[in-house]
Amino acid sequence: MSTARKTFAALTERTGEIPDAELDAFWDTLQPATVDFMIGEWKGGEFATGHRANGFMTQLNWFGKTFICASDAKPLVCLDADGNKFSNTEAMKGEASLWLEEFRGEVTASMVYDGAPVHDHFKKVDDNAVLGIMNGKGSLDDSSGSPRHLYFYLERV
Repeated sequence: MSTARKTFAALTERTGEIPDAELDAFWDTLQPATVDFMIGEWKGGEFATGHRANGFMTQLNWFGKTFICASDAKPLVCLDADGNKFSNTEAMKGEASLWLEEFRGEVTASMVYDGAPVHDHFKKVDDNAVLGIMNGKGSLDDSSGSPRHLYFYLERV
């Protein structure tokens, strides 16, 4: 098991809040994802950091994300009351697409929402997992005086 996978497992299994700085340090060790790498179905989860949006995905009964191709991304694949998957287009006003964008000095695969000023940036943990950072006007938490990102992860289905 790689060091990145061990760190990822420890972070996803941790209870309680994780400091942003710890997730940023992990992010810095990872390789950027490509658009082609992101194609497929992913199950998601979020890291509890105290960000104002923590828990929003749970309220939606979020399953994960599905990337059919660069121009067809389903960012909010949720589960209905019967456990069936559906693309929730209401919560973020549409779906999304994948692009290569510069974030923190690196070009990485990024998902751009169609109807909200939000970009999700991805870096590879390994062939089956990515760390994600939600970025943009609609996602930054300014309540502490300095803008904070929402951190999440995806695992390949």
